[in-house]
Amino acid sequence: MAPHVTVENEFPEDLFQAMAGFIGGHPEWDQYRLLQSAVASFLFQQGCKEQAVVQHYLNGLFEHPLIPQL
Repeated sequence: MAPHVTVENEFPEDLFQAMAGFIGGHPEWDQYRLLQSAVASFLFQQGCKEQAVVQHYLNGLFEHPLIPQL
């Protein structure tokens, strides 16, 4: 597992509300997964080709949570 760091940031209220609305409608996502996906997507689209960034980018596109079996 890759090491993690804590990042603190202030968001504009409207962006935060949009993020909260998205997470509220998609229970398989949380704030951490959403921000990791957004940062990886931005870096990838700006030309970053580091393997870890590419992997996070692809995970954000295609990773689906496991559905618990009843």
